[in-house]
Amino acid sequence: MEPASLAFIGLGVMGYPMAGHLHRAGHKVRVYNRTAAKAEKFVADHPGAAWFSTPAEAANGAEFVFSCVGNDDDLRAVTIGDGGAFAGMSAGAIFVDHTTASAEVARELHAAAAERGFGFIDAPISGGQAGAEKGALTVMCGGDPSSFARAEPVVACYARACRLMGPPGAGQLTKMVNQIAIAGLVQSLAEALHFAVAAGLDAENVVDLLKNGAAQSWQMENRTKTMLAGEFDFGFAVEWMRKDLSICLAEAQRNGARLPVAALVDQFYAEVEKMGGRRWDTSSLIARLERLGGFKAKS
Repeated sequence: MEPASLAFIGLGVMGYPMAGHLHRAGHKVRVYNRTAAKAEKFVADHPGAAWFSTPAEAANGAEFVFSCVGNDDDLRAVTIGDGGAFAGMSAGAIFVDHTTASAEVARELHAAAAERGFGFIDAPISGGQAGAEKGALTVMCGGDPSSFARAEPVVACYARACRLMGPPGAGQLTKMVNQIAIAGLVQSLAEALHFAVAAGLDAENVVDLLKNGAAQSWQMENRTKTMLAGEFDFGFAVEWMRKDLSICLAEAQRNGARLPVAALVDQFYAEVEKMGGRRWDTSSLIARLERLGGFKAKS
């Protein structure tokens, strides 16, 4: 596609590399970040980009505006709050939100955008920091087909897969499915490794064999060595996962779904937080088992 004028709001561990991919693809990128130093660094690292002091200023004149912030309240602040992006957007523009948030806020902001004459796509992502850096994210979208069709070629700058899952909120609901699946899988993997060590097996050797069979998963391929080494500085933080699980559990209360495993794993993550693991990655569930079992996977 032809180079477009874009704005990116939120330059965290995901947003920074995503905005970088857009810049390298030749788009004119304008950025906003709550901490100005991050925005200044982005501009220094990406000549030709520009940063602004409010989301509204960054969004002014942009054909597409992207966001990747923390939660529902953060998202409302950068869209419809004072100096929010919606105040600076023009009719016909499209807002693409990569925040993992509630389906409720996605529907709310889609309606607010429609009243102002522009599109809104809820587009949460999966793939972690490594996926953002490699431009290999999975993007789950909800919104109008016409807005999605226009946004998809731009999102492709950092996506391995991007799909419209349904109407407004469907992207967020799909991300909830993703997080529910991950929660149970990581706990099972932690238990399996914990059991292997307790049984006196060479856990790495066990994994090397099992990854060729039905137990294989991304988590097994990418997290077992660091789990066994007690290293938890890779990827999605426990506090972020608890935020996501709280969204899943709240939505389940509304739609009647039963999530006993997700609720239990959320409690386990609360214990990890009490151990000082608030910023550890989600694979740190094994640390809780080690504490309870009285031994460590590796000395």
